[in-house]
Amino acid sequence: MSSPLPRRLSWARSWPLMLLLGCATTSSAPAPEAPAASPLPTGSAPRAPEAASEPQAMKPSFDTSAVKAALVAKHGEAHRARIERGVEQLASMWRPADGDLVAFARAQFVSDPKVLDATFTRLERVFEQLDGHMLELGREMRWYSDLDLGPLLPVEPLVASYDPSAHVTEDLFQSKVAFVVLLNFPLTTLTERAEQGPSWTRRQWAEARLAGRFSMRVPAEISQESSRAISAAGLYIDEYNVWMHHLVDARGERLFPKGMRLISHWNLRDELKADYADPRGAEKQRMIVRVMERIITQTIPAAVIDNPRLDWNPFTNEVAVAPPESVEADAPPKEARADAAREQDIRYERMLDIFRAERKADPYAPVAPTRIARAFELGRELPEARVKALLTQVLESPLVPRVAREIETRLGRKLEPQDVWFAGFKSGGARPESELDALTRKRYPNADAFAKDLPRILRGMGFSGAKADWLAARIRVDASRGAGHAMQAMRRGDFPRLRTRVEKEGMSYKGYNIAVHELGHNVEQVFSLYGVDHTLLTGVPNNAFTEALAFVFQARDLELLGQGKADATSERERVLSDFWQTWERSGIAMVDMAVWHWLYEHPDATPAQLREAVVGISQDVWDRYFAPVLGGKGTTLLAIYSHMISYPLYLPDYPLGHLISRQIEEHLSRKGPLGAEFERMATYGSVTPDLWMTHATGAPVSADPLLRATEAALKGKP
Repeated sequence: MSSPLPRRLSWARSWPLMLLLGCATTSSAPAPEAPAASPLPTGSAPRAPEAASEPQAMKPSFDTSAVKAALVAKHGEAHRARIERGVEQLASMWRPADGDLVAFARAQFVSDPKVLDATFTRLERVFEQLDGHMLELGREMRWYSDLDLGPLLPVEPLVASYDPSAHVTEDLFQSKVAFVVLLNFPLTTLTERAEQGPSWTRRQWAEARLAGRFSMRVPAEISQESSRAISAAGLYIDEYNVWMHHLVDARGERLFPKGMRLISHWNLRDELKADYADPRGAEKQRMIVRVMERIITQTIPAAVIDNPRLDWNPFTNEVAVAPPESVEADAPPKEARADAAREQDIRYERMLDIFRAERKADPYAPVAPTRIARAFELGRELPEARVKALLTQVLESPLVPRVAREIETRLGRKLEPQDVWFAGFKSGGARPESELDALTRKRYPNADAFAKDLPRILRGMGFSGAKADWLAARIRVDASRGAGHAMQAMRRGDFPRLRTRVEKEGMSYKGYNIAVHELGHNVEQVFSLYGVDHTLLTGVPNNAFTEALAFVFQARDLELLGQGKADATSERERVLSDFWQTWERSGIAMVDMAVWHWLYEHPDATPAQLREAVVGISQDVWDRYFAPVLGGKGTTLLAIYSHMISYPLYLPDYPLGHLISRQIEEHLSRKGPLGAEFERMATYGSVTPDLWMTHATGAPVSADPLLRATEAALKGKP
């Protein structure tokens, strides 16, 4: 896909999912071309991380029996179950400094149904405002680092790294608001939500989300440290550009047009995909692959990163000062010195900074005591083992070599590693991207032009005129500094933001494709905020679901551009494309998960050791699943995704999103219109994945719809 993740603030379930941007610096100190590192094993089975010394606060020594008995005597036997659960929840987070637990429980336990209902209603309203305004403050702090508003001032990275919400959860504990919630509303486990959730009322679901936001009590300084680390990694990635006109081959030839500046990894990958329609596409693709490999192994010369004044041969790694006539007229000021010293493992320093910050939170999260557990148990609400099983079902599918043979027939050659991103199945894949660029740049010279076209686009997606206008009025469009993202809103009265890159010539087809994807996120975000019955249920089950709904939009981008409606042939192409992309993304997700297990097994690793581990893990996954089909044994390409650096453990959401998207598409093929069904699904809110999917399509999350569709497509049946 063409878009990075949406920025989703979700305190109610998983504080560590809050994502911010910040700054990074690069070092130009010389180093060997292929630096050595202390070897560490990459293939060992994951083991439980060694626990950091547990804070005394997480080991309550309170005798709760007396307070339970007192509350039952005061409120009656009918409330015993609520009392016993609430007191245990309260005690699990109470610290000696919080004062008299018994007195607090006697004063704050609510047994009167009317008072309990009023308490719930008041808290729901308050938290909508608190969450919403905190998100808006964070958005403002990152305004200049997120958006393409000119060069960053030296102060901007510092501003962007500040997280105004870092202290909120601890403040709510210190003010004892959190303890009122824990005493009166149920803190549920994933097992309870999965097994009992289908029979819950919507109010019960909202209560579960209300209590769930206080399942951890992470000190504010640790929250802030994590925000700073993620912020620094985010801006490092947002400014990681390659000037393609300044890549030269052995003949000194320039294969890419002047002015082409591509961010890693999104634009590099998308350019590689677009090159299938170019007569010299194979040459360009092999050059891009070499650039990617240099980035992963950190053998890229630091001086060439985002520098249009240097020429670089990624095959030999030679650097030269670019001739004046080749330098772009508006090239930013950069040092023109032919320095071939490699980048100093900054990619992996940023990743380690996030890991170390997250590890400090582990002792404060007894329900999910590792970042891995928080990503799956709290964030996705899908166990890691189940996610791996779904991905393995795709990776090991006998359909893979059959689809590969069809690709080989189309290309007229044996497949190569870059064909993991084969784009020939995509409708319009044979059309030169330059033609699509001309269309989008004329139509969208700036972000405002895209914003003004939203009502027409939304009508094209099947929404009524009134609904299209209503949605468009609640979405804001900005020109992104990075590849693009969708930022949700968390209170009614605020609006989601659509960000995509708009170059000086206008919006390229890459930018347009990203914008349509992000629009899918935004439409979901509007519906799941303004259309949901409880604001505590704002959103969808996890990021894979918002990705899936965004894929539904993105798949229709050319149709929305006026390039023809889908027919049986184009639908067949789309299915095969979805399968191939899911296969590729299942591989990158496996790498992402394995790297985090490695980090917990080697908590004291250096950046160089982490680099070697990532290289080894990506090679292992490639050789197991991809080399038998694409060759290139030992290729590191699966580690190129920037999410691994700045969005910890996000990558599994992409293949899950494809699986969910196909399941939704299978349903949409039987039901309609698309607009009404999209709204019905998106307004169901943040319940568990299987419950949401059963409501949406009639069945829990599964890989079977994609595999069924692919089997039919290979037989020529759309």
